[in-house]
Amino acid sequence: MNDFKKIGYCITASHCTFGRTLGVLATLIGRGYDIVPIMSENAYYTDTRFYSAEDFSCEVERLTGKRVIHTVSDAEPLGPKEPLDLLIVAPCTGNTLSKVAHGITDTAASMAIKAHLRADRPTLIALASNDAMSQSLASLAILLQRRSVYFVPMKQDDPVGKPHSLVAELERIPECIDALREGRQVRPLFV
Repeated sequence: MNDFKKIGYCITASHCTFGRTLGVLATLIGRGYDIVPIMSENAYYTDTRFYSAEDFSCEVERLTGKRVIHTVSDAEPLGPKEPLDLLIVAPCTGNTLSKVAHGITDTAASMAIKAHLRADRPTLIALASNDAMSQSLASLAILLQRRSVYFVPMKQDDPVGKPHSLVAELERIPECIDALREGRQVRPLFV
């Protein structure tokens, strides 16, 4: 049984899920996990109608008590020099999913994931993508086959208006962590 003490929490630019992401972070911290915050550059620097970039990153830092890792050079040591017990990517955009599936490490998020996966450590992905069932589908299929990669169950959030979209049920992340302790993927994956 794995004991996930130090968890990396990587946030990519699905800005509409940021409010839910903060709730999940608060829950995990309330359960006593030591959270290392990581953000893609687009998540860290982009102001949106949902949050200003500064307000959001400050709130993540306030919750975790740690500085957000947001550069490729700061994310690289997370694998070999500063290992994490578990890496959660929530939300994970289709862009980041595709980069990881194809070995592209040009953002803090993709570097953190690569650095973590090169030691086959468990990685939990909470997908939030408008193109998950079109342009990003091949990348999803690649990562579904990857050892040490697990997914938070996901669903279509608007099958008529956004027929290719999938969004993970972020609130199920604690349940997924419990399943990972047993090396188990929560099923059904598509709800």
